[in-house]
Amino acid sequence: MEFVTAGESHGPQLVGIVSGIPAGLAISEQSINADLARRQSGYGRGGRQAIEHDRITVLSGIRFGTTLGTPIALAIENKDWKNWTDRMAAFGEAPANLVREVTPRPGHADLVGILKNDMEDCRNILERASARETAMRVAAAGIAKEFLAQMGVDIFSYVTSIGDAIFEEEDPFMDAPDYKTLDIETSEVRCPDEEASKRMMAAIDKAKEEGESLGGTFRVVVTGLIPALGGFESGPERLTSQLGQALFSIPAIKGVEFGLGFEAARKPGSHVHDEIVLDDKQGFIRTSNNAGGLEGGMTTGMPLIVTLAMKPIPTLTNPLQTVNIDTLEVAEASKERSDVCAVPAAAVVAESEVAFVLANAYLKKFGCDTMTDIKQNLQSFKQRIKTMSR
Repeated sequence: MEFVTAGESHGPQLVGIVSGIPAGLAISEQSINADLARRQSGYGRGGRQAIEHDRITVLSGIRFGTTLGTPIALAIENKDWKNWTDRMAAFGEAPANLVREVTPRPGHADLVGILKNDMEDCRNILERASARETAMRVAAAGIAKEFLAQMGVDIFSYVTSIGDAIFEEEDPFMDAPDYKTLDIETSEVRCPDEEASKRMMAAIDKAKEEGESLGGTFRVVVTGLIPALGGFESGPERLTSQLGQALFSIPAIKGVEFGLGFEAARKPGSHVHDEIVLDDKQGFIRTSNNAGGLEGGMTTGMPLIVTLAMKPIPTLTNPLQTVNIDTLEVAEASKERSDVCAVPAAAVVAESEVAFVLANAYLKKFGCDTMTDIKQNLQSFKQRIKTMSR
């Protein structure tokens, strides 16, 4: 299963093509649109979210709500395009009054992008480097989520910190799978704890007043996974490397931890590794989940717990110092309409990246042509490992 996206932040549309989808998979338009709405939500989002109301248009690959086994083409309209038709036209001459973006923002792709592509207008870089592109990732991964649901797998995320406002947890690697998604989704910052949510919102309010932006941390939790997805044979086969690559592809993500993550480096082995026991009903299980559901690059059958760190958004209302690429003089960095904080939205994008990796792991292990065969192969595997543990 693969996807490719195209489109600029202020172009007519975002488009995507998803290939490698098995035939016979039921797809819910409502579920995909619900995830798109979740991506746009969150306390601290900017004015763009008031303009865009993302909804998916399916152009191919689905008939009467079921996949055909052929590539699926998707589109999302950019409603703000009507305000940018002259400045972002595909053909014709640039308007005489066009203002080029010549003051690159520290922390953004602006400067290194124009150096890479030999451009004189940061607009040519920032339009594609914008996190607006992740809307199509969420839409494309909606198909992967539908597939995983058929495999008995559920994915959700929640925010653990924004700035210095932290949701303190006793043992998230065992407790997080039981968090209520209703509590998460009714929080404006997508945090399951009401008091922590208030502190996070207050931090965002303070940052807005000061012309600042805020990053934070969040977790992606996956339940219902079978053991032995992924591989140990080579680096690329390991789910840790596949998930890491996918998650670091999200703009502004600066850190990814599985289970204890960096904390494992500060503890002795007896306090890190998860002991194995044999349960009469479940077979081989772990008494803890410090590994976050991965051992040797493969799933253990325990919930997958991944923690991500997102840096603050580079656009500031009180801009940092930069260099004007025309005059080579000191200048203030450019300002785009932007968010104060997009951590809750980034968590939804991370769910999508995780879903694609895991869907591929299932397809590799159980086949990829039709849902009928895949489900039968999955049941056969479950029966085999159940017999092994007896």
